[in-house]
Amino acid sequence: MGVREMLAEKIAGEITLSSKPGETLRKWRTTFSIAQAELAQHLHVAQSVISDYESGRRKSPGIHSVKKIVEAFLEIDEKKHGSSTIQQYQIMAKTQDGIIEIMEYPFAIPMETLIREIQGNVVTSSRVSLNRSIKGFTLIDGIETIKTITSSNYPNLYGWSTERALIFTKIQFGRSPMIAIRIHPVKPSLVVYHQPGGVDPLAVQLAERENMPLVITEMPLEDLRKQLIALGK
Repeated sequence: MGVREMLAEKIAGEITLSSKPGETLRKWRTTFSIAQAELAQHLHVAQSVISDYESGRRKSPGIHSVKKIVEAFLEIDEKKHGSSTIQQYQIMAKTQDGIIEIMEYPFAIPMETLIREIQGNVVTSSRVSLNRSIKGFTLIDGIETIKTITSSNYPNLYGWSTERALIFTKIQFGRSPMIAIRIHPVKPSLVVYHQPGGVDPLAVQLAERENMPLVITEMPLEDLRKQLIALGK
């Protein structure tokens, strides 16, 4: 199966199985940088049809309609955007050493909800706002990632969106992950340390300088992984 077919299957599956299909459809439309009017024109429907689907005013599209919408995403990307999003997915599909789990949520999740569900403890000050959305997560083996990460494969940690939680396990004091995040121009919305040996004050300072919440969780690793996945269902 080629990358195009894999991507089509992924998008169609997310929309069809989502508890909020309209939000998931909107997420993918914006991922492809396609306006509602442009999508409607390609599908030969009124823009209000797309708007009603995304807002939930209209009943969720059936499988046949979802396939048409997904094909429209891909065709517009190929014809008008030089297949930029498809190519991005091809790069992301390559295995990155150190990634335990990576997932895009079918709809945005409030950051405070995610923190609560993973039994997180915020160590940055209240000046760093938690009023943000999370659109995915990457669970990372900190030791393996430090061994293999380079400037070229660092962006692979971010999946489809930087509005995500980067969750590091197997770290001692958390200085190295925050230094890596600090010096790279791409930033996550949230950083989580899983069962660290401690938290270096410098890690907290760097997070605050980046206006990025830093959270600690002591959940067992497999429970954490399952809880993060369950948030998207």
